[in-house]
Amino acid sequence: MQTVLSPSILSANFSCLADDVQRLEKSGIKDIHLDIMDGHFVDNITFGVGIIKSLRPCTKTNFDAHLMVTRPDALLAGLADAGVNSVTVHKEACLHLYHTLETIKKLGMNGGVVLNPATDYESLKYVAEDGLLTRVLIMSVEPGFGGQAYLPMSTNKIKKLTRWRADNGFDFVIQVDGGINVNNIKTVIEAGADDIVIGSAMFKNRKIEENVQSFRKLVGLC
Repeated sequence: MQTVLSPSILSANFSCLADDVQRLEKSGIKDIHLDIMDGHFVDNITFGVGIIKSLRPCTKTNFDAHLMVTRPDALLAGLADAGVNSVTVHKEACLHLYHTLETIKKLGMNGGVVLNPATDYESLKYVAEDGLLTRVLIMSVEPGFGGQAYLPMSTNKIKKLTRWRADNGFDFVIQVDGGINVNNIKTVIEAGADDIVIGSAMFKNRKIEENVQSFRKLVGLC
């Protein structure tokens, strides 16, 4: 499949958030990554459903919500109402992961599961077999803060997940988030990643259009 670039607006300028998203869209970006943090599951607090709902009329991009919260189920209906297309939850935050993914699907969104650096993937077998798993997000940094360096061990983890997906005939997307820049994005893609979340490097020096084009060229999108 064609590589997807998903800028994380965690690194955008929140005083002109809609403008930043529109600049991304005009540069060819079709997917926006929404990092939602509650100050409990991770230390930081970012934004909630209200901000997403106000942003929805400003863009036709897909909204991909990454929930770094202790009670993800409480947000699902609101996210669907706000126009979110896909929701990815942390395995550790879900008391009943199967039910959470079922709920996401019933609300008309695609569901995924996040794997922290120390979290394995084998336990996702049953939700994958039942068609509830549309993406697996490998965190290549610890969740909760932007600007971290890519953890080298992540490359081997991506490769192993790619083999596991193929061996079992699964078709979920492999997404990677954390510390990805122009120097390591090819390594991540060659390991098997389909969808690349990019934060700080996409908004570097506020040269959004220039940065988008640099990444698009590196992954063969232009």
